[in-house]
Amino acid sequence: MQRVMLVEDDVRLAALVKEYLDGYDYQVDVVARGDLALERFRDTQPDIVILDLTLPGIDGLVVCRQLRQLSAVPILILTAREDSFDEVSGLEQGADDYVNKPVQPRVLLARLRALQRRGSSTASSDIIIGQLRISRENRAVFWRAQEVPMNSAEFKLFLILADASGKVMSRNDILVKMRGIEFDGLDRSIDNCISRLRRKFGDGGTERIKTVWGEGYLFSPSAWE
Repeated sequence: MQRVMLVEDDVRLAALVKEYLDGYDYQVDVVARGDLALERFRDTQPDIVILDLTLPGIDGLVVCRQLRQLSAVPILILTAREDSFDEVSGLEQGADDYVNKPVQPRVLLARLRALQRRGSSTASSDIIIGQLRISRENRAVFWRAQEVPMNSAEFKLFLILADASGKVMSRNDILVKMRGIEFDGLDRSIDNCISRLRRKFGDGGTERIKTVWGEGYLFSPSAWE
């Protein structure tokens, strides 16, 4: 049975989500305040977190950042906020998925299962390419024996590219792996994240993470010596 921590102050919605997920072999623990979430997380160690953003006590974005600093647990933001700024902020603070309310229960269940599949598929050994080492377990990247700081979104994208080293990854492929959604032709979050990653490795000439025009991005396996 998978343990879910649902951080949601809407009592009616929390009860509906709990009732539905309980029927699919999930054990749901409801927390109604943002300032209680971190302590409850430490006490219960859930397998996945569903997190509202508009919460009493502490805003959900702050809770998301606190949880990500503590654990690599999958975090799904479920919120009525529809501003793209909130979505980008949530993903950059460490969320793995972002779903707008209202949502059909079966869609929420599918997104949870997708997060679990992605989590289990990345739980294998470290990646070592030249002088680059990526620790999946610790969610850490080391370049020439020095750790490279990354937020959750940057690490996730870097790992996706490294896993496909030597292969061109389209924006659509990347977004599907990162968030379970397809590229709409307008989303620039991947491009912005790539730019930040290049700067971290002094890759001004884009030799390590190459742009293949009209196709996507290529993680060059020969550029990490």
